[in-house]
Amino acid sequence: MTPRRHDFVYLASQSPRRRELLDQLGVRHEPLLAGPDEDAESLEGTRAGELAAAYVERVTLAKLRAAQQRCRARGLPVAPILCADTTVALGRRILGKPRDVADALTTLRLLSGRTHRVITAVALAGARSARLAVSVSKVRFATIAEAELARYVAGGEPFGKAGSYAIQSGAARWIARIEGSYSGIMGLPLYETAALLRQAGVQF
Repeated sequence: MTPRRHDFVYLASQSPRRRELLDQLGVRHEPLLAGPDEDAESLEGTRAGELAAAYVERVTLAKLRAAQQRCRARGLPVAPILCADTTVALGRRILGKPRDVADALTTLRLLSGRTHRVITAVALAGARSARLAVSVSKVRFATIAEAELARYVAGGEPFGKAGSYAIQSGAARWIARIEGSYSGIMGLPLYETAALLRQAGVQF
């Protein structure tokens, strides 16, 4: 039997970067965002002793299940659903989205002059199954002056971003080296995502 073909996916993410990256692939996508009755942020809570890779996989699959339920509850047409989650890890320490200015400064001070990992999991649910892929990249930061950190945080860029920075922002001037996937560091690894989309019969 010929697998069903799809000309669009639902994107269960508010991230403008993920929308841009899907556009870059040429994938038509429709938003499938949490409603006011959902506590989407609670899905990103960490667990004691949990490793970063296990954390990001668990959160991504939890987001996918919530999106599937949302799609059914809203009676939307059937199409694959795409979810992703990104975290930053320094050793065993998970550096998520900063709570406030002080937290953002603390995170960036930890990253200054060191190499950290950026781990992004992407999941795609089709009609019969869900698939998950994980991208792990390494990012080396130069030593950052305190005044530069303060200016960056004051500009508001760290908020809503794992590790308190975005690679496509002004923080790029601190990045001495990356190993891995630039798009994965942005929040959606295009190589892995394209493979999942092909397996699900998405046309792009």
